[in-house]
Amino acid sequence: VQLQASGGGLVQAGGSLRLTCLGSGINVDSYFVGWFRQLPGKEREGLSLTEYGDELTYYVDTVKGRFTVSRDNVKNTVYLQMNSLKAEDTAVYYCAAVDHMATSSLVRARRERTLPRTDEYDIWGQGTLVTVSS
Repeated sequence: VQLQASGGGLVQAGGSLRLTCLGSGINVDSYFVGWFRQLPGKEREGLSLTEYGDELTYYVDTVKGRFTVSRDNVKNTVYLQMNSLKAEDTAVYYCAAVDHMATSSLVRARRERTLPRTDEYDIWGQGTLVTVSS
């Protein structure tokens, strides 16, 4: 059971990049999937939460309108499309999944756009580096 994140690289500010999160041993459409990023010396920041099934997705304000999550159930893959990239988007990006999430966490995500913590996920990809040059 694992996730494999890929697609990172070097891109100029204003450009776009699409990250891929491939599931192995799990069906990603049956899991809650989150995207995170981490800057050196800083805590991992939650960017999005995608619910299983209907694919409802919630975003943190810093990426809302620029980043979009989509899912390809045939390929068992979740994507993070990143547009209008900024230098401050430079980080290592991770995908994570969990098959059950506390109702309270879902309510916070749906109503307050407060995303689940890292410890609420139990399957993690290895991270992919995104560097945005200004």
